[in-house]
Amino acid sequence: MGGWGLVVPRRDIVRAPGERVLRWPHPALAAHVSSYVAHDLPDAGTHSWQVTPLSVLTWVIDLDPPARGPEIPVSPVLGLRDRPLRVDQAGASRGIVVTLTPLGSYALFGIPLRELATSVVAASDLLPSASLTEQLAEAADWPERFRLLDEYLAARLARGPALARPVRYAWDRLCAGSVRVDVLADEIGWSRQHLNVRFREQIGLNPRTVGRIARLNRVLALLDRLPSLSWAEVAHSSGYSDQAHLVREFRALTGCSPTEVGKPAGLFVPPR
Repeated sequence: MGGWGLVVPRRDIVRAPGERVLRWPHPALAAHVSSYVAHDLPDAGTHSWQVTPLSVLTWVIDLDPPARGPEIPVSPVLGLRDRPLRVDQAGASRGIVVTLTPLGSYALFGIPLRELATSVVAASDLLPSASLTEQLAEAADWPERFRLLDEYLAARLARGPALARPVRYAWDRLCAGSVRVDVLADEIGWSRQHLNVRFREQIGLNPRTVGRIARLNRVLALLDRLPSLSWAEVAHSSGYSDQAHLVREFRALTGCSPTEVGKPAGLFVPPR
């Protein structure tokens, strides 16, 4: 998606000219960093994008930033979201989108992720990243830039704080499949209220909302693998009560129905 260029479901591929390169981080970073997507896109005029909630936080490293509205700073960081975000931009753009798990974001930024939830913050407010941006801009090619990113992130993540073990367990369970919050709290040995408070502080959203977003991500992953499935089949396979339930959730989280043509439902980093 322009300067946000993550991978989208096949039916929503953006056919704009330019270069996009997907790269997985070094395996040692896999629990913390989901993907790198480099982009070098020419000026295609003014256009809008709609960013769908994902189970990742997003850091856009602008090497040559496009013109965006005042609400989107240069090299923005997007926290976890429970609603779509519209972004208007114009002009050419070059940079790298880094998608981070909450485990990685908590260690990298060193703050409760509640402070980033449904927000867009300049990376310069969170990280001393100016020298990194200069190094990336001066690097010879994308493979060299990815290597520099691996080194920078490995060094910072090794010194960062860790999520509380019960919070990380809850996150992993919610992303793996549907689970009721009261059941999850019993498994951890916390009250439901305590789980909600601690989880929201460290992750940014409450467990129920994260579960809804994780289920939407599983829908997108399923469609990426099996695009011929009907929506009724997708709803049944993904744990929705019926197709109408899936459509309601899809619209609430993405801002459009799953069948609206020409309006990308969102951006998606596929599983490895």
